[in-house]
Parts: sequence; C-alpha cells; structure tokens
Amino acid sequence: MTESTLEISDFGKQAYGLSSASAEAMVNYGKALLVIAGADGEVSDAEFDWLVDHQRRFGATEEVIAAYRDFDHQSADLGEILAGISTDVASWQAAPHLVYHAIQMCSADGGYADAERGKVVEAARRMGVADDTTLALHALIRMEKAVYDLRAALFHVDTL
Repeated sequence: MTESTLEISDFGKQAYGLSSASAEAMVNYGKALLVIAGADGEVSDAEFDWLVDHQRRFGATEEVIAAYRDFDHQSADLGEILAGISTDVASWQAAPHLVYHAIQMCSADGGYADAERGKVVEAARRMGVADDTTLALHALIRMEKAVYDLRAALFHVDTL
C-alpha cells in the first residue's frame, strides 16, 4: 500500500468532520477492528461485511478493502496497528470512534462474545479511553438499536 491521501466521503465529513485520511490510517483502522472482532476466534461474514460497508461509505478504495481481505487478524499486534492511525484534524480522536465502531462491528452478527467485549475494553484502555466512556459507548449502541427497532415497529418494517 502506497502512502496516499484519500478524500473522505460526504458521510465521513458530516458524521466525523474529516476531509481526508491517509490510506495507511484507513487500513490500520480497519485492521484494528478486525483484530477486535476476531478476538472470539473468527471474524464472521456479517462482521466483515459491516466493516466493508462502513469503510466504503467512509470513502475507502478497493485497495484498502483488499488489505482487509488479506489481513491475518490472529497474529497481528494491536498496539502496533493502533499506533498507525492518525489524521490531519487535531480535534478528531480515533480512540472513541474506534471503540464505538468496534462495538457495532462485533455486534453485526447478532452476538457480542465475551472475548470481543474484552478486546474492546483492552483496545480502549490502550488508546486512553476512560472506562466510563467505554461504558457510555456500549450504552449508546444499545440505545441506537432500540431507536432503530422502535422506528421499524412504528413503520411496520420487518427487520427479521
């Protein structure tokens, strides 16, 4: 992967306030998510699909996505990967976003294994995210799911 700057999609700009990111940072962000989601021994198809969909909406190129497909999450060093995530926006911090996305990705297959939860907490602590913030991010994910389910019920959307 060559070091290049990727333009962030409108989704990424609106949701995260970023205008660009290095390809290396985007690859490492996804790799960190793969290591966390794979803490239970595997990255399920649903989890991987969540990652690909999210990163494409963010502006990831096919080269970035290919790096995820070829990545061995079981032998990776999470600390080394986390060190490779940076942006040119001083006000944006990768850590809470990564924790938030890790919880979403780990839950994409309908489960959230204890090993995945433990890896989320480990990653959060390595990145300096306070335990109460990690707890709040877990609560936010549950609240967003409840709102989604309420909307689906009100509009008779069959989500099963």
